[in-house]
Amino acid sequence: MVSGAPDGAATTWWELPDALLARAVVRRGSSDGVDAALLQRAERTVTDARREFAASLADPAPFSALAHNAGLSLDETEVLALAAAVEADVDRQRLVAHLHEDASRTRLSLHLLASILPTDHTGLRTVGPDAALRRGALVDIAEEGPWASHVVVVHPAVMWALAGDTSSDPQLPIGVELTVSDVSDAGDPLVAITGDDRVRRVQAAMAHAAGTRFLVSPEPATDDEWAALVREATIVGAGVVVELDDRLPPAGKRWIERARHLSWAISSRVELPIDQMPDRPWRDHHAPAVDPTDAEWAAALGDIPRTHRLAPAQLRQVERAHAASGGDLDRAVRRLASGQIDKLARRIRPTRTWADIIVAPDRIQLLRELVARYRHADEVYDGWGFSASPSRGQVALFSGPSGTGKTLAAEIIAGELGLDLFKLDLSAVVSKYIGETEKNLDQIFDAARAGNVVLFFDEADSLFGKRSEVKDARDRYANIEVSYLLQRLEAYDGLVTLATNFERNIDEAFLRRIHVRVEFSSPDEAERKAIWEHNLPARAPIGSDVDLAFIARQFELTGGSIRNATLQAAFIAAAGSGVIDMDCLVLGVAREYQKLGRLLKVEDFAPYAHVIAH
Repeated sequence: MVSGAPDGAATTWWELPDALLARAVVRRGSSDGVDAALLQRAERTVTDARREFAASLADPAPFSALAHNAGLSLDETEVLALAAAVEADVDRQRLVAHLHEDASRTRLSLHLLASILPTDHTGLRTVGPDAALRRGALVDIAEEGPWASHVVVVHPAVMWALAGDTSSDPQLPIGVELTVSDVSDAGDPLVAITGDDRVRRVQAAMAHAAGTRFLVSPEPATDDEWAALVREATIVGAGVVVELDDRLPPAGKRWIERARHLSWAISSRVELPIDQMPDRPWRDHHAPAVDPTDAEWAAALGDIPRTHRLAPAQLRQVERAHAASGGDLDRAVRRLASGQIDKLARRIRPTRTWADIIVAPDRIQLLRELVARYRHADEVYDGWGFSASPSRGQVALFSGPSGTGKTLAAEIIAGELGLDLFKLDLSAVVSKYIGETEKNLDQIFDAARAGNVVLFFDEADSLFGKRSEVKDARDRYANIEVSYLLQRLEAYDGLVTLATNFERNIDEAFLRRIHVRVEFSSPDEAERKAIWEHNLPARAPIGSDVDLAFIARQFELTGGSIRNATLQAAFIAAAGSGVIDMDCLVLGVAREYQKLGRLLKVEDFAPYAHVIAH
């Protein structure tokens, strides 16, 4: 008689299937006059094998562990053993084909299964649609042809597990992790966890759900992935924590309702609608987004100082990127925002420093105070107990004419904090379609929160404009956009900078929420001279006749225009004498005047009027 079993199996669970198949062969021969004594011996062998099989389930072996994890009855366990034994051995498959009288039918059909099982057995109900074997995704029924010819299929992942292989099911969603909890396994069979931070949600899920081992999984995309998740959890004896995208798909609802032998935790940012929840009792829990402890920081990054305010989920991501960034924490933090936000905003990797901005000292002081507010937020709010309502975020408004340093200031602040600056592309954010602008803003703020970046809204009055009297549907929608943006701004914990040329156009509701207000004005003569000097590199070939004091006194330009004029002068010199002399600089100013639409008055350019006369 066939006695083979999967390599590495630790018990003789296959001896019962061998006895059942042998008896079926004897019964088949009995119709041709086989000795009755042989049939009696086969019956006694089956009886003894069933008794020994039941006793073997107490052994700590892969098969008995799987049966226990799946909550199988003895009858269901016997059917699993029979189907798995046939799946595992070619000789048994030949016996099955013989009993079917068809060499191509090597798996157990429903008809053959019913004829092989003992008369006191539950029978085919053990593989019915709602049977434990099916609810655990251990077996399936290949439905081809008449119902009686449908065959029982044991999933390959089950066979590998019975062979002692511990590899994960290849059909699992990408990103599934087996996590062990350090809390008691006393808990509820189904919990729903909400909160802003993924790591805190998972921790709360494992604290409130029954069990100490959990598969933590992103939302499965298909029914097969849901089945694989249930099957893997059953094989390894773990509960399941599913991270949802704020909705539970019908396939997930069905599997959670069916797989009652597992403990489940549904994790989402917001509470799910009741009609999406599985039809079984559950408990709601909220996971506050508590900042990482010193122990969590040290476990992730060692003794690196806490120079960045990271949420627990952000800390987990930075830990992964830290080695790839060569141990550069600032660089690892900047990697957080990669992805969706790049489609809606322009990333600026800061390179400028305080030495690059020339504005009045009181403006510099305000900018430095903004940096300090961000750096010391934890100390003030957490250490000293000040209220962070509605959030601990910092909002700054930079106002003033174009070219006076607003964007430069935002870049310097981001660089000082070791963060990336994302300049919003208004053409990509604002949409004429109702609801699209809000959707884009959602993506921006969610990605910025995940990436710990500085958001820079240039031409802020375009988005933060005053709400108007409602005269038509478009006015109503525009007001809704402004109100929605205000809500997201209030809830954002990071740093937001708004730049506008027309502060009077900003809605008063936004102005009340500004923490730092910096007015950038056109530079005075001394500042203009300093800006001219800063924009002429030390390596540049500067002519001996250059008089920057005259240029700064004579031409009232902003910093941006001065930069453009010096660059224009450099190209004029490169195409000419190769020296940036006074004529080149004056002509650079003239070209900038023309671009700005300003009149070229001879008296303004005297005694260099001849330069612009051509």
